[in-house]
Amino acid sequence: MRSDVMKHYGLTRDLPRSGYFETAQLREVFDDIKAAIHGGKLLALVGLVGCGKTTTLQRLVETMKEEKEILVSQSLAVDKHRVNLGTLMTALFYDLVNEKDFKIPTQPEKRERKLIEVIAKRRKSIALFVDEAHDLHHKTLVGLKRLIELVQHAGGTLSVVLVGHPKLRNDLRRPALEEIGARTEMFWLEGIKGQERAYINWLLTQCTKSDSPDILTEEALERLADGLSTPLQIEQYLTLAFEAGYLVGQNPVTVEIIESVLAADLEALEATLTRHGYNTRALAELLNVRPAEIRAFLYGQLAPGRTQELHAQLLAAGLPM
Repeated sequence: MRSDVMKHYGLTRDLPRSGYFETAQLREVFDDIKAAIHGGKLLALVGLVGCGKTTTLQRLVETMKEEKEILVSQSLAVDKHRVNLGTLMTALFYDLVNEKDFKIPTQPEKRERKLIEVIAKRRKSIALFVDEAHDLHHKTLVGLKRLIELVQHAGGTLSVVLVGHPKLRNDLRRPALEEIGARTEMFWLEGIKGQERAYINWLLTQCTKSDSPDILTEEALERLADGLSTPLQIEQYLTLAFEAGYLVGQNPVTVEIIESVLAADLEALEATLTRHGYNTRALAELLNVRPAEIRAFLYGQLAPGRTQELHAQLLAAGLPM
């Protein structure tokens, strides 16, 4: 956000840098995941785009490092489409080996044996966190399951926490991935559901020097809380509203300004599917059709019969239609 806009509304920091908003559901998920990690298994933390998965992941990792009861490893690879089992094993080596001159074996058999040895020696439960896990290939998931089993047979405990969009949950429920999905413990992250108004008040308090900032009218606050559902959405449209209000010299921001910046297609099918992790490419792969047909479907340009057919297939796959 521009500095002059922030000064106009008395903001001391950008909205996305406000901190961590904790809910009762988040605390429950924290406790459940930490307990499950000691069992050595695949776990999946799933939530809508923008609900706070990555923020929650980082908080969980930091908390575990401070408590020191569980050893934490985290894959930092950016291009998740290229991440494979070897990449994730490398992350484990980097985070678990203390030797300065240690060299990771390049031959697969030696690498696996050495990693299992390293894990067994640590004598603590180990958690490998993988963000954006909805992009992982199913062969990588199978490999992770096998690695967990091998570690367990050697007397160690390894859990892998997959973090991703609802697409990850739906993929794991597919019959073709039954071997993995049936062994994965699922956790749903609700984010700020039901606490949108409380989140907005908290956000404004965090970003100003006032305990009760008066930079939104009551009607504007209600409109935001009623129309938006994730921290990402609220931060995005509140920023747009502040910028629009600044241009006309308005303080506090009114409901009319909020209405002027809210996207008309916020709840359209394409936007809803995207929040669940399904872009045009993902939908085309799921239904085995051309991307052009998916675009025609989303924009209402397909023949009614074909539209109903795709609609039924998406419902069967667990998508919100």
